[in-house]
Amino acid sequence: MSRMLARVSHAIAPLERCRAVAGRGCAVPLTTRAVSTASGLAEIAVDDKAASFEFRTILGYRCEPPKGPTTASEAQLKAYFRLMLTMRRMEIASDVLYKAQFIRGFCHLYDGQEAVQVGLEAALNYEDCIITSYRNHCQQLARGSTVKEVLAELTGRAAGCTQGKGGSMHMYKSEHRYYGGQGIVGAQTPLGAGLAFALKYRGVPNVAVTMFGDGAANQGQLAEAINMASLWKLPCIFLCENNRYGMGTSTARASGSGDDFYQRGSFIPGIKIDGMDVLAVREGMKFAKQVALEHGPIYVEVDTYRYHGHSMSDPGVSYRSRTEISDIRGSRDPIDRVKGSIIEQGWATVEEMKALEKEVKKEVDHAVQFAKSSPEPEPKETFTHVFTEPINIRGTNSFNGYTAS
Repeated sequence: MSRMLARVSHAIAPLERCRAVAGRGCAVPLTTRAVSTASGLAEIAVDDKAASFEFRTILGYRCEPPKGPTTASEAQLKAYFRLMLTMRRMEIASDVLYKAQFIRGFCHLYDGQEAVQVGLEAALNYEDCIITSYRNHCQQLARGSTVKEVLAELTGRAAGCTQGKGGSMHMYKSEHRYYGGQGIVGAQTPLGAGLAFALKYRGVPNVAVTMFGDGAANQGQLAEAINMASLWKLPCIFLCENNRYGMGTSTARASGSGDDFYQRGSFIPGIKIDGMDVLAVREGMKFAKQVALEHGPIYVEVDTYRYHGHSMSDPGVSYRSRTEISDIRGSRDPIDRVKGSIIEQGWATVEEMKALEKEVKKEVDHAVQFAKSSPEPEPKETFTHVFTEPINIRGTNSFNGYTAS
């Protein structure tokens, strides 16, 4: 495990040297301290058109979680709404492309969970590292890629965000500290701890977020990574996206601790957030970043829900009812919540919101046509971006240095 962490710390892109982070050994509760400001969503300032909003209660374990209300501006809520809606439209377009066989292989969609990534990005910045599982299209979009780049990657085109070589499960944007999707369940959790090790080693005021699902929460390597991160006080946020089902198995059947994943860190603090409330996620992740910088790792559980099945090969209704899905859509949908807040504040009319929705649909439709018509990578690209390093290996066969004595 320690060798893996060390390799990750040397592999990530160089980070700008900033002031060292001090005081990580302090006890929770916390005092407020300055942390680096953001690129992307968190850069949007609170302006004159701002209001106070309550957010869903955040539960705490070994810490005092933030409480409402919070403040959000018109510009912020509209930005959150637009990005979440774009994610939703993009994932629905991916469903259609997959069924038309433009997308092949595995494909795991994120619709329903958009508030998790948008709230996260509203609290962090592009100097904070993120690594996640194979359900990673919307993370790529939130980290600065375009819908065209994501859909082109899904369809295996040269214009894709990883030039058509990564596909659905292996997107990547290292310049914005996004270290991609991992195809092996739970494999990203120790890698995320390694990213946090690198950040601490370099003395920068940033955190690493390692995202995983409730199914991966049962992995032994997660417990090992949490233990090591605790010993070294690494600035790591272990983020469990509890969407209620690990493939087709509900948490009620698979989790001995019930739904209280946020307490599983045992000796590290934890919080549980309503992952369908973007403002709750934003405030919870701001708090989690403070904890990680000042005290070391924290376990964050977001209570969310996926509308599609586990993957495109899973219809998603053999282990849950259509009524269950429609009830969640009707009562907890994260996009509808933000849309309702914007209209209630008088920041847009119903007609203006519909016009914005049409703009997003048009953007995604254009991206679909772009992906369909873009060229595939040239055959010679098979031999590019292949990592090699000289390693001395004791000869075992005639072709690698073995000679009979």
